[in-house]
Amino acid sequence: MRNVNDKEQQKQRILEAFQFRHATKEFDPSKKISDDDFEFILETARLSPSSIGIEPWQFVVVQNKELREKLKDVTWGAQKQLPTASHFVILLARTIKDVKYDSDYIANHIREIKKYPEEIAEKIPGIYKNFQESDLHLLESERAIFDWSSKQTYIALANMMTAAAQIGIDSCPVEGFDMDAVHQILAEEELLEDGHLDISVMVAFGYRAKEPRPKTRKPKEQLVKWIN
Repeated sequence: MRNVNDKEQQKQRILEAFQFRHATKEFDPSKKISDDDFEFILETARLSPSSIGIEPWQFVVVQNKELREKLKDVTWGAQKQLPTASHFVILLARTIKDVKYDSDYIANHIREIKKYPEEIAEKIPGIYKNFQESDLHLLESERAIFDWSSKQTYIALANMMTAAAQIGIDSCPVEGFDMDAVHQILAEEELLEDGHLDISVMVAFGYRAKEPRPKTRKPKEQLVKWIN
């Protein structure tokens, strides 16, 4: 059992990682992340939680220079990151074709991944239907349910960036892109599984080219409200 000192040291290391992490705009292109370290980062994404546990994501690691250059033309938020990052990841989210309560994807996920007994598996779509239709109003449009799916990818995104920071690797999340243009590029590369996936967010990893300015945040008192 971990003692108090061990726990306090671990807490301090985690906070130091959060202090270290910043949105790195330009990486040192001569420094590459080791295969072992990047597999560790990807594993934290794979183990991330998702709403109703359906893992509505796919992680595309873009190392191809030509594809990076195509993306750079339509990704204003990664003009320096795309050419210099050691690794560049596109997080795709599953569309209504897969995340609607009665989809084949969910039926397979319930049985083959979650390994639910058949008597439970038969009841779950009805529970998910009420959740998606009545509780969160996700079925009002395809964009609403895609945005819900996309939100799950941000959990994996945050875990990847935090894990990277804990082992001294820099990162930068990227939302600054032309969604339609990126969609077209990824479709041409046959990465969207005939409309079952679409672009959610991107993230670059590597080692900073220069030190950032000191981190600034609002004080905790302005952000946290306790109701006792």
